[in-house]
Amino acid sequence: MFSIDTYIKRREELKKLVGEGVVILFGNNDAPVNYPANAYAPMRQDSSFLYYFGQHRDGLVGVIDIDNNEEMIFGDDIDVEDIVWMGFTPSVADLAAEVGVKKTAPMKELATYIHHLSPNTKYHFLPPYRFDTKIQIMDLLGIHPNQQKEQASQQLIKAVVKMRATKEPQEIEAIERACEVGYMMHTTAQKLIRPGVTERYIGGQVDGIARSLAQGTSFATIFSQHGEIMHGNPSDAKLEAGRLALCDAGCELDDYCSDHTRTMPVNGKFNQRQLEIYSIVEACHDYAIEVAKPGVKYMDVHFAVCRLMTERLKELGLMKGDTDEAVRAGAHAMFLPHGLGHMMGMDVHDMEGLGQIYVGFDEETRPNLEQFGTNCLRMGRKLEEGFVITDEPGIYFIPQLIDEWKASGHCKEFLNFDKLETYKDFGGIRIEDDILITKDGCRFLGKNRIPYHPKDVEEFMAMNNQ
Repeated sequence: MFSIDTYIKRREELKKLVGEGVVILFGNNDAPVNYPANAYAPMRQDSSFLYYFGQHRDGLVGVIDIDNNEEMIFGDDIDVEDIVWMGFTPSVADLAAEVGVKKTAPMKELATYIHHLSPNTKYHFLPPYRFDTKIQIMDLLGIHPNQQKEQASQQLIKAVVKMRATKEPQEIEAIERACEVGYMMHTTAQKLIRPGVTERYIGGQVDGIARSLAQGTSFATIFSQHGEIMHGNPSDAKLEAGRLALCDAGCELDDYCSDHTRTMPVNGKFNQRQLEIYSIVEACHDYAIEVAKPGVKYMDVHFAVCRLMTERLKELGLMKGDTDEAVRAGAHAMFLPHGLGHMMGMDVHDMEGLGQIYVGFDEETRPNLEQFGTNCLRMGRKLEEGFVITDEPGIYFIPQLIDEWKASGHCKEFLNFDKLETYKDFGGIRIEDDILITKDGCRFLGKNRIPYHPKDVEEFMAMNNQ
């Protein structure tokens, strides 16, 4: 939690941006795993509720009445039976006072409060993503769950995105701390990788670091020899010499996230074919760091990276034809079916639930939802000082995608399918880091750099895998 002034100032700024009406920010409730008393733990609070009201306790709703300049937190105090099991919890009034809110009321009074407001009151809520919140909104405002996404307040969405997109110095410090734990997670994986060890074991050790030194992982850890699978969860498969292992993992610490990816040779040394592909991803990753700065559209950086990747893949005989035409046609998406990066902060894909069109794009940039690859672009807007984004190019050889495009002849003038056939057993490579847009450019977040240059990876693994 930050200072009391932080939350007061944030709510005041939100009032100015939204302008009128009543803002209702729903906190999260416990989510049962398989029966009511066995809940996912620790409870993860809604990020926007945290941003403006700062409290982690379940069962809270924050109300900001702009028209009457009134703020309230609704929620029920914890009774002694729950205290027996969970320990002492401060009253709702005490929690509210910690973030500068003077009025509180039991949850049952929320509906009464809302219904006593003027019938012309404009209500603002964010798109809900949990079913219990959808039921709350239906009970409170009479909006059916299948209509709530469309009726969520664009004024509120745009205001929240504007505020949360530019990170305050204290938020950047929190992300830096999360990146330090991320460094330990990834170097732990690099120390453990060797033939015969299971994916699940290494994934579990990585998760253990996050749970030991932070609130936990910021998303489900990806660790797999099948790097071509974007979200490849650890399996019981044993690591095999000659293959690559991809680790995409991050932690959440003090409510802020880290997110890194590294790809390593299982036996500690890249072979020539692996090194050829890896060096392309490395070059794309480093190019983005060179050119990302305020005023530059991240969509332009993405497509510049795609052109660089295409040029280098042509040198290997995997692509052919005019580079600009190939990228325009989306041929590069055979190898890179996702965007160069995404916003990051309190959420690992920051504010994605509010609608990617508002978070990652502006009036000058819109994703092409009709083209494979660009339809997964999550960040295209002009960069601004204080943005935190990921830089994560990759090259993947997905057998099923190769077969489908070959059969249909899709982009055949730009792809060498005969050569692609020989890469079906390759897997995939991704290198990802978290970067802060500064006044004149950008910089890595985190004091320590997880090894990613090929020589550094090999030397680190040789030194630690004795």
